[in-house]
Amino acid sequence: MWAMRKPFWFGRWQPLILLVFLLQGLSTSSQQVGPNLLIHYWQSHWITCPGAAPHDFSVCYFRKALSLPSAPEHFVVHVSADNRYQLFVNGTRVARGPSRGDLDHWRFETIDLAPQLRTGTNVLAAVVWNFADSAPLAQFSQQSGFVLQGDTSAESAINTNHSWRALLDPSQSVINTSDEHIEGYYAAGPGERVDGSRYPWGWQASDYDNSSWKPAAQLGTAGPRGIQDTHSRWMLVADTLPPQEETLQRLARVVRSEGVTPAPGFTAGGAPVTIPPNSDASLLFDQGFETTTYPELEVSGGQDARVRVTYAEALVDSKGQKGNRNQIEGKAIQGLHDEFLPDGGSHRTFEPLWWRAYRYLQVDVHTGAAPLTLEDVRGYFTAYPFKSEAKFNSDDPVLQKIWEVGWRTARLCAHETYMDCPYYEQLQYAGDTRIQALISLYVAGDDRLVKNAIELLGDSQTPEGLTQSRYPSSLPQYIPPFSLYWVGMMHDLWWYRGESEFLRPWLPNMREVLAWYRSRVTSSSLLGRLPWWPFVDWAEEFRDGDPPQESNGQSSILTLQFAMGLREAADLESAFGDAEQAKQDRALADKLSSTVYRTCWDATRALLA
Repeated sequence: MWAMRKPFWFGRWQPLILLVFLLQGLSTSSQQVGPNLLIHYWQSHWITCPGAAPHDFSVCYFRKALSLPSAPEHFVVHVSADNRYQLFVNGTRVARGPSRGDLDHWRFETIDLAPQLRTGTNVLAAVVWNFADSAPLAQFSQQSGFVLQGDTSAESAINTNHSWRALLDPSQSVINTSDEHIEGYYAAGPGERVDGSRYPWGWQASDYDNSSWKPAAQLGTAGPRGIQDTHSRWMLVADTLPPQEETLQRLARVVRSEGVTPAPGFTAGGAPVTIPPNSDASLLFDQGFETTTYPELEVSGGQDARVRVTYAEALVDSKGQKGNRNQIEGKAIQGLHDEFLPDGGSHRTFEPLWWRAYRYLQVDVHTGAAPLTLEDVRGYFTAYPFKSEAKFNSDDPVLQKIWEVGWRTARLCAHETYMDCPYYEQLQYAGDTRIQALISLYVAGDDRLVKNAIELLGDSQTPEGLTQSRYPSSLPQYIPPFSLYWVGMMHDLWWYRGESEFLRPWLPNMREVLAWYRSRVTSSSLLGRLPWWPFVDWAEEFRDGDPPQESNGQSSILTLQFAMGLREAADLESAFGDAEQAKQDRALADKLSSTVYRTCWDATRALLA
């Protein structure tokens, strides 16, 4: 299928569908990095909060004042953190990050702060958190840390060191997930709890008094990957992705309420509701479709109250079954949740540090002696900023709906990496990612996240030759066929985009994958039994996704997958000038394929056994 210039479905569906793909070339980096910063030590240090345990949960705040004689035309900085950060300039958030990688390829973002800077005193502020043992499986970590480096000497005054002020936040904690809240395999991040009475409200504003904060504790000097020695474990590489989209997304409707009756205009943000003292109230919102957002909860008053926000893809019945996701009668919400304990102040806004996935969102309030006014509940949709450059027309409205649902799904599963699912795992599996990458190339014409995926999966390769099945992942997992899909991703990028400069350095890694397979071809010219998890599909006949095999392997489908990988690799070898290697790859692919047909074909059923 991948070797055809014309999509395989074109002739069959042409009478019904007109599909026009408008592929556009996109630059791979939104900002340039000063060349010295890619080959020398930085002048900045990694910093942390004094008293913060390096490997425990923590939320740290950092601030630095900057005096400027005039507003600059450009003020470029490079920033990163472990686990993650948000950066503010004069109270305005300008960045979130870093994009996920591993310690040997730790991303940093490049940002021009000039639009937020002004003549006189300016304040840079950052929040940095470490979810520690509760972190998502996709999150690597060395220890809590933050780094910010000016691009040139003109920006050097803001380089991170002990001149930055730091505060260890006492108000925040994690809510670990359990089977009581989420059934099945869950690998994403925790819920969050914020005690408003201990939170440093206004910490990011330029007029906040941080005189009681301590000087930041210095860690090692920052530096890029590839220099002679490193003084810190993070080997920094430039992030090539654009900022994630953030767009206001109002909740669609309230579908159930208890203890309070919201006005019709509440979801639009113009009709606050008040929960009386010593009472309970609950509001269930239906977005109408699944989404990935940073939810915001705005309240006034309510000292000693407790507010819980729960997120779910669907409601469940008394047996824990989802059923029809549009039905709410007799069903309850169950899933990841956050908690906010108001301090009684006005217009307090709670937003979790990481985005949430949901269709249904429920707000449960228990008040103490003071009433609580729920000013607003809103969200900011976030995802990789794909734009649909494809047009789809059909005389069948069902197909139009399928297109819309498919594109929404593709967007929800694409952030700083591709993701198998936005709610439960948020992991980049090569098998899922190859399909997602093809959708990106076809519909958006944007190859930046595709390249990022190829790099990340390639970075996971071990000396024996296999890439990990999913990456980034702090827990290694190996599915041998997924290494072949990684080869296929390179083939797809070459087929649709060219990209020889990007792909050529990965050819040795590709050959190592094929060498791992070559060593496991038996005298029968079929593959022997593969170690690790030889997953193919969740078919009923496949136990745990593994195809039936003899005791010594001899699987038809696994052998054919290797043949597919060889043919795709041969195309790349031919394109990049190694005709002899291409010839060898194709010869082995032909031998494997003919052996499968000769030994596994069941003529009576017209199927391969």
